[in-house]
Amino acid sequence: MRVFISCDIEGITTTTSWKETNSHVELRSVPHMNQMTLEAKAACDGAIAAGADYILVKDAHGSGENIDVSQLPECVEVIRNSSGHPYGMVQGVDDSFSAAMFVGYHNAAGREGNPMSHTLTLAPHTIKLNGIYCSEFMLYSYACALEGVPTVFLAGDKQLCDNSSSLHPMLKTVAVKDGVGASTKSISPQLACKRICEVSETALRQDLSKALCKLPDYFELSITYREHARATRYSYFPGFRKIDDTTLLFETKDYYELLRACQFVF
Repeated sequence: MRVFISCDIEGITTTTSWKETNSHVELRSVPHMNQMTLEAKAACDGAIAAGADYILVKDAHGSGENIDVSQLPECVEVIRNSSGHPYGMVQGVDDSFSAAMFVGYHNAAGREGNPMSHTLTLAPHTIKLNGIYCSEFMLYSYACALEGVPTVFLAGDKQLCDNSSSLHPMLKTVAVKDGVGASTKSISPQLACKRICEVSETALRQDLSKALCKLPDYFELSITYREHARATRYSYFPGFRKIDDTTLLFETKDYYELLRACQFVF
C-alpha cells in the first residue's frame, strides 16, 4: 500500500504563535519543528502498521524545510520546498496512492479555533469554496480526490476537525488542541503522537474503496482580501471578477484550473 502524507505546522500540538512557526527567523521554532517531525513520524508508523510499504511525505509548511528527515522510517520519501505545482501542499500526489493523510493542519481564514487560522497566506480575510469557509485541508484534500485518492485521516485543531468531518465519507480525526482567541489548550505532545499513530492505522484499515468523496460538478471560489488594493490587482488575472471593493469571484467546472489560479492570487 502506498500512502501520501501532507504535514503543516500551525495545527501541531505545541504551536500557538507565528514566531513558533518561522524556522528562518526564530530559534524558538526549533522545538515545534521537532514536534512536527514526531507527528509526521507517528502518522508514518501508523501507516506502516496498517500495511503501507511506501510513504511520500510533503513538508508543506512555509519553505518546506521543517521536518528532520533523518527521523523518518526507511520506506518514506520526503518532498521539501516547492516546485510551484498547482497541487501545492500535496505536491507529488497521484493516482498510485491508496490514501492520503493530513497532519498539523489548522482552521480556515476567518474562523476561530486556532490563533493562526488562515488559508494559504495572510492576505485573505476569508476564502469560500461553494459558500463554505475554505481551509487548506479542504482545498488540498479535494486535490487528492481529483487524483482518485481518498483522504482518510486528519490531525489538527479541534474546530478544523469538527468542520471537516463531512468532507470525506470515512475521515478519522485527531484533535490535538483547541483555540480560544489568541490562546490554545493542547493535549500532551506524547499523547498526540500516540493517538496519531493509532488513529491513522485505524483509518487505513478501513475499506478504502468506500472512502473517496464525490467532488462537486461546479466550483465557485470567492476571496475577500484584507486590503482592497489586492482585490484590484488580482482582478486582472484570467477568470476572476471583482464583485465588491475587497472580493473576487472565480467560477469553473475544472478544479485543476482553480488550484492553478490559487498559485497567483495571494
